[in-house]
Amino acid sequence: MDRARTEHAEIRSLGLWKTGPVLARAFSEQRSCMRAVYGMAAELVRAPRGTAAGFDVRLGEIPASFFTPRKNLFSTLFYSVYLVLGVPKPRRTLYGRLNHLFRIWVTSADNLLDDEDKCVLPLVMPGASRVMREVVVIMAADRVLGRVLNEAVIAKAVTAEQAEALSEHSLRCLLPSAAQEASEEGGILARPSPGEVLDTVHVLKTGLLFTLPFLGVDLVEAGADAERVARLKRALMLFGGGCQLLDDVRDVGRDFVERRHNYVLSVLARDRPGVLQEWAARDIGPGDRLYRETLPECEDAARLGFQKLVDACGLLQTESVLPREAPVARIASSMFTVLDVEDLAYAAASA
Repeated sequence: MDRARTEHAEIRSLGLWKTGPVLARAFSEQRSCMRAVYGMAAELVRAPRGTAAGFDVRLGEIPASFFTPRKNLFSTLFYSVYLVLGVPKPRRTLYGRLNHLFRIWVTSADNLLDDEDKCVLPLVMPGASRVMREVVVIMAADRVLGRVLNEAVIAKAVTAEQAEALSEHSLRCLLPSAAQEASEEGGILARPSPGEVLDTVHVLKTGLLFTLPFLGVDLVEAGADAERVARLKRALMLFGGGCQLLDDVRDVGRDFVERRHNYVLSVLARDRPGVLQEWAARDIGPGDRLYRETLPECEDAARLGFQKLVDACGLLQTESVLPREAPVARIASSMFTVLDVEDLAYAAASA
């Protein structure tokens, strides 16, 4: 019954994101970009003819769930940037395909680092290998990148020089975020200040990923309104920062056990270190909802995250991504459901 209520609340919350023609069009076109990426992957991921029985590798059927609004909320938001900036369709579909490849790379890397299994490219291969499956996914996505860029050059959507720049920078723009993840891989030894988490860790962990949609805009769209691009970048950075704060609230237990950076844990280390000492003496699992034991700190973090989301949605409204009549506060608060901290949504009312 609880699960049914959660799913119903999620559907209602996601319905808020269907308001306005820009997001609806972005969702439609982004799904077409995804289908193109999957089609290319299906052609490329094939074992050589004559491979011994039982050792074949291929792309499996793409689940319908991959194309739902919930799965593509961020991708839709990213794609909307190209629509409001007036990017011609041949190039915006190129950027949409690149965005989906970024999603595959980042998710597969997270799967390897965090022992997770968030499937973004369903492979059919023998055994139950988790690591090799993700390695093949990343390699396949890299080959798809080459084909995507080659097709764009042939179609004269971009020049060969622009395609080469997109290829090179698709790696370079991920490196600071990769370095941040690498710094946590063995567990951190000391907790930085809450301000450092907000201004450095969150920017590298999430903020940069919310600026990836601007790769093509920065490298190719010389005629784009620079001031408008800057405002859209700020909106997405704020949105990513708000989401990361809600993630930190939800993941207090996991980040404590795995010794990862977390805004709430840094607040506790500064203000109530005894709580962390008490937790260290307990048998805590990564899935434990420890935020329920530190509500004052977590409510403050949730309110801060909500305010960032409100500011982001306000900017998106100003830039016509969200229509003028869109309920900005309701859209921002819907992220509590999307990010699985709905039981703290009441904190938004006092933000």
